[in-house]
Amino acid sequence: MLIETLGAARDLGRLNTILGVLTRHGFGDTVRRLGLTDALARAGHALNWEHAADLARLPPPVQVRLALEELGPTFVKLGQILAGRADLFSPEWIAEFEKLHSGVPAVPLDDLRPQLVEDLGAQPEAIFKHFDTTPLAAASIAQVHSAQLQDGTDVIVKIRRPGITEIIAADLRWLEKLAVVAEAQLPWLKPYRPQQLVRELARSLKRELDLANECRNAERIATNLAQLPWIVIPRVHWAFTRERINVQDRIFGIAGQQLHLLDNNGYDRKLLAQRGANAVLKMIVDDGFFHADPHPGNVFYLPGNAIAFIDFGMVGRLSKRRREDLLNLLLGLVERNPQAVADVLLDWTGDEPGLHIDQLEGEIEAFVDQYHGVPLAQLSLGQMLGDVTTILREHHLALPSDLALLIKAFITLEGMGRSLDPGFHMTAEALPLLRRVLRARYKPKALAQRAWQALRRSVGLIEQLPRDLSRLLRNARRGQLHIGLELTHLKRVGNQLNQAANRMAMALVIAALVIGSSIVMTVQGGPTLWGLPAFGFIGFCGAVLGGLWLVRAIWNSNHDSNDH
Repeated sequence: MLIETLGAARDLGRLNTILGVLTRHGFGDTVRRLGLTDALARAGHALNWEHAADLARLPPPVQVRLALEELGPTFVKLGQILAGRADLFSPEWIAEFEKLHSGVPAVPLDDLRPQLVEDLGAQPEAIFKHFDTTPLAAASIAQVHSAQLQDGTDVIVKIRRPGITEIIAADLRWLEKLAVVAEAQLPWLKPYRPQQLVRELARSLKRELDLANECRNAERIATNLAQLPWIVIPRVHWAFTRERINVQDRIFGIAGQQLHLLDNNGYDRKLLAQRGANAVLKMIVDDGFFHADPHPGNVFYLPGNAIAFIDFGMVGRLSKRRREDLLNLLLGLVERNPQAVADVLLDWTGDEPGLHIDQLEGEIEAFVDQYHGVPLAQLSLGQMLGDVTTILREHHLALPSDLALLIKAFITLEGMGRSLDPGFHMTAEALPLLRRVLRARYKPKALAQRAWQALRRSVGLIEQLPRDLSRLLRNARRGQLHIGLELTHLKRVGNQLNQAANRMAMALVIAALVIGSSIVMTVQGGPTLWGLPAFGFIGFCGAVLGGLWLVRAIWNSNHDSNDH
């Protein structure tokens, strides 16, 4: 029984809660197919069926979103990750995942005091000149209080909720186990890659739970953007920052959701859109380290048309090779080069079983060709990237998680730019930067550096060749040499050969019956049927039946071949 093999007793209470919520939101059949009916029975006392009938009438994406919200921070974070996977989910699902928020009632300060005293070394009122006991905001992982340092600097104090790490750890243990079972028991879930998503969720939550890590991310991005004086990143006060608490400068400005205030305070919307786009593009293309959640709630507009980014709990990382691939993809889209787009996407997604490459390339070519002749200013880079992920989803191809996060950031950024300036075009902002970086790749120094790296790798392979050959020969002498061949449709070819051999054997039997029966017919004496030698007559009948079977088999084989 599955429940006996899963987890420790310490997690059973949390499992009961999870199963109860899933069942109440209409996923009882899924729970049953996962083999968790015994656990569900134990959870029966926790179920609240008061609104079950109303929930059953909601569309599945809404039911899933409500269930994730009820299950708490781990599942809310999972939904937020899924909101960036347009390569796996259709638009109606993405729209619901984007509604997920982790707002919860704040923890009373008295419950936070023991942890604060342990981290700060004294009561917060003794450390800060002023500490507001009423939080500015509260989320499922942490809540934020305003405060003032002894020198009068206004800061925010972000405090992790007590006990949250234990809840998340229990959730992740169950999710890891359930993902394995789900892929085995529910084949329709395989395209969504449950195990991969859970691993991605675990990595993301581990980083987000460490509030000091958020500050390290902020300082790294501040260093990278130091040449852009109009970009502001809150300063970190490391004397008070720990894993469970961080202290940063408080940003005063117009929040990204209050755009109507910009017009009455002398802000230049067009300039703000350009500066925001240039900053994020630099993070992505030049630095390979970017704010992965640049939504309006994480942006403030400051006097002098400056822009402040906050909350660096979720960041994206791109290797140098990924950035080069991204350049080729974006240039292929902007310059209407379908082959370049197809090459990059196939390299990213890998060779999936059953993938029809010619069909995929044809769809990409048709997609890119529809923009032929369209003025650059009318292209929507976010829409184009969204359409590309739709094509991948229809072919059951998934992007690597870092690239899915990147595409989400691009689409969010373009939406923010257009909310500031309806005439904003991400394509026009991106193309000069893309071409500049691409030209830099082909400067003599860059070419020489890549050639040197390629030469070093080649020399390394040559150095390893004698050792590899020696190992190969040693395995061969020991009889441990294995050669694996993977031939497409090999089983089908073998079946066809087997059928051909059977028919040939039947033809030989029929021929033998005809010849043998003919000889018997010439022999006098013995039993007769209708005046004919009985054995000869029976042999001829067998030959006729065998011949009819052979004709029918050949007919069916040709008919099946034509169907395929």
